[in-house]
Amino acid sequence: MKNENEKALLNVNEFCDYLGIGKTKARELLGDTRNGFTVRIGNRVYAHKGRLDAWLLSQIL
Repeated sequence: MKNENEKALLNVNEFCDYLGIGKTKARELLGDTRNGFTVRIGNRVYAHKGRLDAWLLSQIL
């Protein structure tokens, strides 16, 4: 069951911290909306954490 404090969407800074990458690489990854985890709300981009985790698993398998 999901923790109530766990966020569904990660902003760029949280995305960087979560993956241990820099902002340039994070913006590159988030800029490609075909990845399945990028969510655009207005001018802002977020990473959907659940889909990001699934995408990460698909990259290593």
